[in-house]
Parts: sequence; C-alpha cells; structure tokens
Amino acid sequence: WWWLTQKKLDKNAGPGRTVLPVIISSDKTQVTVFRNKSVYPVYMSIGNIPKEIRRKPSRRVYILLGYLPTTNLSHIKNAASRRWSIANLFHTCMRHIMKPLEVAGARGMTMTSGDGFERLCHPIFAAHIGDYPEQILVTCCITGRCPSCTVPREQVGKNTEPHPFRDLRSILEALTLAEQGSSGAFVEACRAAGIKPIFEPYWAKLPYSNVYLAITPDILHQLYQGVFKHLKNWILEAYGAHEIDARCRRLPPNHNIRIFMKGISNLQRVSGAEHAQMSHFFLGLIVEAPLPSGMSSSRLVKCLRGLLNYLFLAQYPVHSSSTLNLISDALERFHDNKQIFIDLGIRSHFRIPKIHFMNHYVESIKRMGTPDNFNTEYTERLHIDLAKDAYDATNKKDELSQMTKWLERKEKVMKHASYVCWRQSSQHPPLRSHWISPGLNTTRTMKLTKRPSAYRVSVEDVIQQYGATFFKAALARFIIQLRRPDVSGSRLDDEASGIFLGVSHVSVYHRIKYIHQDFFTQVSSTADSIHVQPVQVGKYGKIVPARFDTALIRITDSDRPQEIMSNTRVARVRLVFTLPDKITNKLFADVSPDSQPLYLAYVEWFTPFSPSPDPNHRLHKISHCEVDGGRLASVVDIHRLVRSVHLFPKFGHIANRNWTSSSVLDECKTFFVNLDSDRHMYQLFTR
Repeated sequence: WWWLTQKKLDKNAGPGRTVLPVIISSDKTQVTVFRNKSVYPVYMSIGNIPKEIRRKPSRRVYILLGYLPTTNLSHIKNAASRRWSIANLFHTCMRHIMKPLEVAGARGMTMTSGDGFERLCHPIFAAHIGDYPEQILVTCCITGRCPSCTVPREQVGKNTEPHPFRDLRSILEALTLAEQGSSGAFVEACRAAGIKPIFEPYWAKLPYSNVYLAITPDILHQLYQGVFKHLKNWILEAYGAHEIDARCRRLPPNHNIRIFMKGISNLQRVSGAEHAQMSHFFLGLIVEAPLPSGMSSSRLVKCLRGLLNYLFLAQYPVHSSSTLNLISDALERFHDNKQIFIDLGIRSHFRIPKIHFMNHYVESIKRMGTPDNFNTEYTERLHIDLAKDAYDATNKKDELSQMTKWLERKEKVMKHASYVCWRQSSQHPPLRSHWISPGLNTTRTMKLTKRPSAYRVSVEDVIQQYGATFFKAALARFIIQLRRPDVSGSRLDDEASGIFLGVSHVSVYHRIKYIHQDFFTQVSSTADSIHVQPVQVGKYGKIVPARFDTALIRITDSDRPQEIMSNTRVARVRLVFTLPDKITNKLFADVSPDSQPLYLAYVEWFTPFSPSPDPNHRLHKISHCEVDGGRLASVVDIHRLVRSVHLFPKFGHIANRNWTSSSVLDECKTFFVNLDSDRHMYQLFTR
C-alpha cells in the first residue's frame, strides 16, 4: 500500500513528498457497570512510527480525536429508520473529524519531525481499526456480508476462490445520486452496489484512500473472540463440558499456562485474553479423546490444529513467502475438516463473516503489513486512560466537556514532566535513529536470584524433599564426564562409582527466569521461568504443593534451530544447586577455570522426540525413562536448559479423577509435548 500510494503521489503532486499513513480506530465502550453509560472515542496514530512503539499505550502514540455521540435515537420508532439515522449520524460526525485530511492529503503540509527537519507530508487515510460491527458501519455494508469483498452471502465461511474487492469507483458513483435529489434511484443504486444508502460517508472525499482496502485483520475480535470462541463452544458441545472441565483441572502448571481450576464451560463474559490463554492448551484436552457419538475425532482434531496454526502464524511480527504459505496451509486444513461439526449436528452452516475474513489475511499482510500493526487489543487498552479514567474524574453530569478538559490538562502536565525530566537528566540530544531490521527476535537471558533460595540443604533432604533419588551417582558421572570427556559406557560407571564426592550439603535455587529485553524501550520482562521447589507452607499455614517443572535441555553442542528435535530432549528439573567453593575447586581441579560449572541441575529424562509427530495433532509423544525401577537422571549445567516445556497428560478415554494438577507429572506415564504454550515454543518447532 505504502509504495503504491507513494507512486501515485509522486505522479500527481510531484516527487519529494512524504506519505503519512493515518490509522483510525473507533470503538464504543462502557464506562459504568450499572448505569449503562458508554462513550464512543475515536483514536488516531500514524504508520511512520515503529509498531513496537505504537502498540505500547504508555508511549502515547495514539491520540484522542474526539467522542462520537452514543445516542440510540429512541424517539424514532421505526427500527430500520433508526438504524439508518444512527449510521448517518456516525458518518456525519466522522466526516467533520476527518475533513482536514481532504486538503492536507491532496496538497500536503509542512511538518517538523523529531530530528528537527521539515518535510512536506501528505496525511492519507490508510486503515480503520475496529471489530466487525464497526467495520460494517464504516464501510456501509450489510450485516452478514464481508466488509471488503463481494463474496455472496451464501458463500461466506467457505474456502472459495478469492472474490474481488468492492469497486470504490462504482460505489462513489452510486453515492453521488443522493446529491441529485432522486431518492429512489439512490437507494436502488446503493442496493446494486451492495451498500446501505448513507449520505456522503466520511471517506468519500479522502484522497488516495480506499476504505474497502483499509479494513485490516484483527487478531483480538476476529480470531480469539470470533473463530476460536465459536470452535471452543462447538468442541464443548461435542465432547461434553464435564469431561473437558475435568481435563482442564489436571493440566500440569507452567509459566505460560493458566490453569482453570473450575473449568472453562461455566465462564461468563470471556475476554479475549482468556480465549488466548485457552488456545495455549485447548488441543491437549481432546488429543486421542473419543467422541461420545462414536464418530472418529481425527477431523475435529485436524480442524483445531489448523486454526491454532493459523492463530500463531498470523501473530508473527514479520512474514516471508514461506510463513504466508504456512498460513494458507493452516487455513486449508481448517476448512477441509470443519464439516465434522455439521456431521455431528452441532452446526448447520458456517456463514460467519469472521471465518470468511481469514481468507483475506495473506493478501492484507502483503498489502498493509503484519496484523500486529492493527490489533484492537492495543486500542482497547486506551479506553482505560482516555475514557474510563476521564469519566471517573467528572461529576457524572455533562461529562464529555469535563472529560476533554481533564484530558487536556493531564496531557499538558505529562508533557511538562517529560520536559523537566529531560532537562534534569543532562543528557545529550538523542542521536538519529538507525534502521532496525525486522525478525523473529527470541533472544532470552537466563537469570537466577542473587542469593540461593535455601542454604546448606543436606544431601538427605535433597533426596527426600526434592526427589533427587540418584543425586550422588548422577553428580559423580557428571564430574567424570567433565574431567574426561573421552570416557563412556561401563568405564564411566566404574570411575564414577569410585570417586569420593565429599558433598554433604548444597545451596539450592527454586526458580530460573528467562528475561527478554525490549529493543526499543530496554525494559526487561520475564518471558519464561522454571519452578523447582518442594512442598512449602504458605503465608496462612496452607500447604503449597511441590512443583518441579519440565524443561527443554540441549544434549549436544549444536544450537542450530533446524535441528531442535535432535539436539534437545525434555526432562523434569528436580534440583537447581551450586556446590560449596572448596568442593568445586577440589572436584574440578583438572578442569580449566573457564570450564568449571557454577550452577547445576539434577534432571529426570523423558524419551527422545519421535522422528515425526502425529499426523492429526502434530504433537510428539514422550514418556518417562525408567531404568532398574527408577527414573533415568543426570546432572547438567543449567546453561543447557533452553526453556520450560509444558506437557499434556495422555488422558485416555476418561481423565483419571485421582490425578491433580500438582501430581499428574508423577502419576501419568505418557505425555504429549505442548508446542502451543507460547509463541517462542511454537516458533522453535515450526520451521
């Protein structure tokens, strides 16, 4: 879109001009719980700002343009006339707000950028962010139809060949009939064009703009609150809420997984964030679970697998032709298998516009960029600062004028505070920014607490409380392997059995964190963590169950992402510890100081990854490695721990009611590796 618009601008207005993509977002929101009071804010941002900054509300990249009327025009008794009047009122107000872009977009205006240079800029309407009702209102389309293309109503929701986008020129010609005074011809022309008879939509006179190409993908409302919500409800109906809820309560804990201890079937007003949390484990609830009807569940599992692939791929911050092909394959997998819900009698059709719009994602990504540029999740967060907090600051009478005045004052105070902070910092002016190449940045830094969680834990307590049954033998093998890498097999066992450890106690750590640092803000956040803690007594005397997470461990020195399954293996971390300095110096006297380990982990191994995943759900099956009645264990350097791993228990036909979330890793024998626990895990195994 940007380059095409730039070429049109250079051709019509001359070279040397800068395109300023204007991004608009509008969404009605409630500001009270009981009084049914709502406001209708309109926000604006520009596409020249990096999306990593634009999606952070604290950076104040979006500004409030105004509040639209929220009246329902109840004095108009005819429902159709009332809806038509509300739509005209919306476009009249938006036309007043957007009118400055008609001249500025065509002629340009001189603007000063952050580096102090003046440029001739053309602010051009590029995108309108909103949920489906908002998209229908903006484009003047009919409810139930696609707001962008001409797909017939009966083909909405099908995996059909792409239909052409709506012809803006013919629609504008139909709208001009309203000015000629022929209401009948105007209504008939609008009906033929597939739109509602709206007098002069706000986008009709905006230069270089096409509203039907400005409707962008929306991860929150289209995918999570739309398609995934529908599929979740259909699966609950297919398998029964009781069994699905029972499996939810028995999933093992993980940093990236929320455990719904009361199940998911009884949740009311489920938010997009909650649907996103469910998507990280939902596949594990139905893996190898038989349908009560006796029908094969393979198509249902494939359908869900296709949607989950689509969900995660659509959220990639950067795309290539390969990832776009993966999105198309995931969508085809979803459509090829969704017929199962009709065969089960759960659905009679799939004429859902949000399902249809999934067909437009690839084309939209090529034209407008990645969908995380236009997610309504970011603009909905603005409601708190620019609508709800502002409303709370009023006396609840004639609130809009008070809200705008309060926001103006707040903005002035924040600007002055930023200026004072800058002056007091005595820093040099910011350097000119350099271009940052896009990519799937998954860099993480391992971090432990400055001091151990527990000092001088005896070896007996390590065995009893932490479950490190073969601690001494595993530590001896690790020492011999580090001293003499060439020794293996029975000779390694012989030398390990003859070594004197002299270890009576160790210091232990109960958590490993993986820190991700934002490139733009330099703010650090905990992206992942591994819990390794025994049974504890909580603040109010409540027993907190033990938690020993599973992790992905590198078993070779290669870190090539293409070989992730052959270079890594899943293990359960039982202990993270460090030896006393004297013991370390004694045991590793033959090892160079740079190679001496500082932090170690005692882990219990699972079987290696299978050569290929299951063809239906694409998950790898693993189980505990057992030797001589015990679980195969080793001591490894903690820098071999790549990240945490979430496992799905193999529930069978019915989930074992004796299992609990805290005990299932001990009691269950076979598991599936959850590749959907977070985006980082998905990217590791999707190559």
